[in-house]
Amino acid sequence: MADHDITLTVDGTTESLTVESRTLLVHALRDQLGYTAPNVGCESGKCGACTVQLDGDAVKSCTILAVEADGSEVRTAGALADEADGELHPIQAAFHEEHGLQCGYCTPGMLLTTEALLAENSAPSREAIRHALKGNVCRCTGYGTIVDAVETAAERVDASDYPDSATGDD
Repeated sequence: MADHDITLTVDGTTESLTVESRTLLVHALRDQLGYTAPNVGCESGKCGACTVQLDGDAVKSCTILAVEADGSEVRTAGALADEADGELHPIQAAFHEEHGLQCGYCTPGMLLTTEALLAENSAPSREAIRHALKGNVCRCTGYGTIVDAVETAAERVDASDYPDSATGDD
């Protein structure tokens, strides 16, 4: 296997590392760089636990080779909270208040998928929320509280955070 030197900007920090050709982005993030927000679940793109934002798009990091992400901006759920003041992001606060998490395994993927949804549609219907979350598996909640959390987050997230956001059920 050939080794490759790559550079990623993860949660605002430039990271340089050497990966094998076959290394998945989720393993580079977790195993080599120590970022714990993307979880390893199915390793086939079905569960969504490994969701990150890659150059602004929510993607399942178990479906992308680390070498494919070379030079990219990666954002994990760990970047949502404001470390300076310890405040939760409005999406995180909504999930906490609406009991949209239980074991927490799916939570990083749910949070980043929610953020991507709200960037595209600042006022999604429950149907639109369910459609956006369909690629994220939760075995604990039954999704009702997660949908409630996304609705609450939509009410709280400032639409100006997403300059290209729209309203409606796109």
